[in-house]
Amino acid sequence: MLRNRIIPVLLLRGRGLIKTFKFCESKYVGDPINAVRIFNEKEVDELVFLDIDASKESRGPDFNLIEDIASECFMPLAYGGGVKNIDQMKKLFSLGVEKVILNSCLYHDVSLLTDAVEKFGSQSIVASIDVKYNFWGTPLVFNHVERTTLKLSPTDYAKNLELAGAGEMLLNSVDRDGMMTGYDHALIKTVAASVSVPVVACGGACSIQDMGSVINIAGASAAAAGSFFVFKGKHKAVLITYPTHAEIEAFVNIKQ
Repeated sequence: MLRNRIIPVLLLRGRGLIKTFKFCESKYVGDPINAVRIFNEKEVDELVFLDIDASKESRGPDFNLIEDIASECFMPLAYGGGVKNIDQMKKLFSLGVEKVILNSCLYHDVSLLTDAVEKFGSQSIVASIDVKYNFWGTPLVFNHVERTTLKLSPTDYAKNLELAGAGEMLLNSVDRDGMMTGYDHALIKTVAASVSVPVVACGGACSIQDMGSVINIAGASAAAAGSFFVFKGKHKAVLITYPTHAEIEAFVNIKQ
């Protein structure tokens, strides 16, 4: 059993960091290298970087930037954004990335996921699922590139990704992204119960207690967040932070 993790998710735009709100408006939050150095000092469990414009702009990863980030990062590093083939993954791993996150390239064809798992092992490949509720309150898989929902339920899609070989899933709530109103515990519990691989909950984290609950009760294997780690106070002043291990252990039932 992998230990439960508390994971900052950082969004790349160009060579800077931003934080989005419901996948729409965004706010600049600083330099990625500076953020990595701060998280190094705080002994973060794992760090996720997502280039949210790469697929929209039909380009691959910025390998130069990723190399700079990886060279400063003293913790496990996961990257997603614009990855479309095995050669790109091989390059990312050679730069020091430990996990590659796949999202939009899997909507209509999961063969890349299967090929990647056969090549690099399931522990190195994460399948990402973005979820948005429609007008009738039904959760559906969301295509962030085309900004449309797909006729796919998150649970059915998660099961298909598991069958294709995904070693882990990043489950992100579009409606709660950046809002700090709490995780969608019902969604996370349903998806986590439908698959046997670890599910990382993301979207809406508001407190360490909330992270503990999404792991201990909803069944997530890890709690990820963006705003919670980069904003402070009701006016959302930028302040990169991370809870102490004592604070985490007070609310999260750590499994080894």
